[in-house]
Formats: sequence, structure tokens, C-alpha cells
Amino acid sequence: MARRTVRRPARQSARKSSAPSSGRQTAPPAGDREKIIAAFLTLLADKPIERIGFAEIAEASSVSLAQLRGEFPSTLAILAAHMKSIDRAVLSEDFGDVEEEPARERLFDVLMRRIEILAPHREAVRSLTRSARRNPPLALALNSLAVRSQQWMLTAAGIGASGPRGIIRAQGLAALFGGVLRTWIHDDDPGLARTMAALDRALARGQRFVSLIEDLCRIPARLCRLRPRRRRGESSEDTAAAA
Repeated sequence: MARRTVRRPARQSARKSSAPSSGRQTAPPAGDREKIIAAFLTLLADKPIERIGFAEIAEASSVSLAQLRGEFPSTLAILAAHMKSIDRAVLSEDFGDVEEEPARERLFDVLMRRIEILAPHREAVRSLTRSARRNPPLALALNSLAVRSQQWMLTAAGIGASGPRGIIRAQGLAALFGGVLRTWIHDDDPGLARTMAALDRALARGQRFVSLIEDLCRIPARLCRLRPRRRRGESSEDTAAAA
């Protein structure tokens, strides 16, 4: 665990040193989409997602209802856009300093970086977690968004995320990461010791689970190789008799 916690400040200092030393850095003005997402997250931190209405979002973001409808068809679409922005922030990171590490170590770094980026939105995540526990359709919708994001996180860690096996990995990782987030929202330690320990344990369990699933996926192929081949025109009775 100690080795993991040392790499993060090194990467942060490298990013800071690469910034221009002269001139004040200012963020570009936020467009309608950014204002809407920010207002939605602020509202979500204070109330459940099912109680947030379009009029309230429009007023909080200082846009008209027409502008809001033009950007997003639903509150889930706003949430999806936010998760996409988190994905992009993680993917823009340089993980070259861990590319020679085992896959589990690389994934640990990627997911810890995701948690760091989520830090300003902890209360919104807490609110969503509470709502998902009592609202199964919402939980299913959030799971779909999470699986999509975790496919990108797997890719960032250099782990295959395509095809059936990739979907299995992403689904398992989405479930594991959701558990880690439930620890994180109650972790008051600035060093996130409880969160890192929870993530480490989750990835260990996930590694064993994926290995088991992949072994099970190989069983049909082995059975096919063991099945006797019938010659053209030969009936199943003939094959059984020959055996």
C-alpha cells in the first residue's frame, strides 16, 4: 500500500511543473451544458434525484426550459454527461509510470484517480447511493452507465474491455467500484486509507471472480473438442454403435 500512495504525488507534481510559469491560468467560460450539469450536481447533493424537476434545474443553471430541453432530455441524461466528463478526465491522465506494473496495480491507480476527480461531488454520490437502494429501476439505469464507464477504465489500465469477456469484466468492476464508493463517502481521512484498502480488497476479489468466469467460459470449447465427430452421412445411432 505504501508504494501506491507515493506515486500519486509524483504524478501531480509532474503535471504542475509542466504548466506555464508565467501568466494566470483561467478556466474558459462555462457553456449551457456545463452550467446545467453543475447546477444539477448541486441540487443532487441536497435532495434525491427523483425530487429534482426540470424547472428547478433551469432556474439553478440560469437557462430557459427550451435551452435545457435542447441540451438534455432527462435528468439521467445530465448524469450520463457528468459521468462521461469524469471518464474523459481520467483518460486524459498519463499513467505511463505504472504501465509496467501488473494489471491489478494499473487498475488500482486508474480507479483511485477516478475517486480523486469525484471528490468535489461526494455529497451528490452519497445522494445517488441512497436513492438507488430504494429505487430498483434507478439502480438498473445507474448500473448501465457504470458499466459503460468501467469499460473505459479497464481500457485505461490496459485491460481488454471488448467482447463478452470485456462486458463481464466491466459489469463485475462496476459492482465492485460501487461498493468502494460506499466506503469512500464515509471516509474522512485525507489520505483515503479506508477507501484504498477497500479498493485493494475489491480488486483482489474481482481478480479471482474473473479467473473463475473465464475458466467456466472455456468449458464448452473443451467439450466440443472431446465430442466425437460424425462423418458425413453417418447417423447418431451409427456413431453410438461405433463407440
